[in-house]
Amino acid sequence: MRGIIGKKIGMSQVFEPNGDMLPVTVIEAGPCQIVQVKTPEKDGYSAVQLGFEKKPEKRVNKPLLGHFKAAKTEPYRVLSEIRDFNEEGTKAGDMVTVDIFKVGEEVKITGVTKGKGFQGVVKRHNFQGGPKTHGQSDRYRSPGSIGASAYPSRVIKGLKMAGRMGGKRHTVRGLSIVKIDAENNLLFIKGAVPGARNSYVTIRRHEQ
Repeated sequence: MRGIIGKKIGMSQVFEPNGDMLPVTVIEAGPCQIVQVKTPEKDGYSAVQLGFEKKPEKRVNKPLLGHFKAAKTEPYRVLSEIRDFNEEGTKAGDMVTVDIFKVGEEVKITGVTKGKGFQGVVKRHNFQGGPKTHGQSDRYRSPGSIGASAYPSRVIKGLKMAGRMGGKRHTVRGLSIVKIDAENNLLFIKGAVPGARNSYVTIRRHEQ
């Protein structure tokens, strides 16, 4: 298995044998159940669909409930696919735990970044802002000129301006596993994991 679904719990710290302190992100990873196995012959690509965090049956709509019943699994709150999956013998109903990883292994984690709302160019794009002298009183965080001259007489598409910041799907690569607590289904990750506390993430091996 190449990946698992988890929930970002928060930050902690782990001490190495030489006394160095490592800041880590704690993720509750799994256990996940395989809900569907997709094949190139039937679906056009190979993947395995995982379910995480059980959900009461009365809170699941009928189409999704039928999907779970066809797989003979319990309803889950989160469904996610792990692509390019070609391991033989895997079937719906199998369980996936943190045991698929090992300490020191590199992973990439996908999640939805923290939503910051509508932000200006200084916070959103790290603009310097305007001068604070020479009579400037209201241009500290202004974007400055945004248009061209006589030609082409318009604002160029893709110009960095104020707008909605965060709340987007983002993948961080090159993160490493510092510690694994298999009894409590916890992964301790060194590096910046996208998303807010209690948000859902997908952890995959870096090779994928």
